[in-house]
Amino acid sequence: MNRIKEVLKEQGRSQRWLAEKIDKSYVVVTNYCNNKAQPSIEVLKNIAEVLDIDIRELLLPTKEK
Repeated sequence: MNRIKEVLKEQGRSQRWLAEKIDKSYVVVTNYCNNKAQPSIEVLKNIAEVLDIDIRELLLPTKEK
C-alpha cells in the first residue's frame, strides 16, 4: 500500500501533474493512487524525487513501533 494520493493532496498537486512528471499515463498513476497497482521501486524513487520527499513517506508502515 502506498500514500501517493495523500501526499499529492497535501502538496496540492494533481494525479495528471504527476503522470506528466514521471512520464506515465494518467490511468497508471490513478491506479497507483487508488492502490490498484503498485509502482516498482524505481518508479517509487522517481515519484519521491519529483515530490521532493523521502521515499519512506510514500509507504505505509507494516509494523507498529
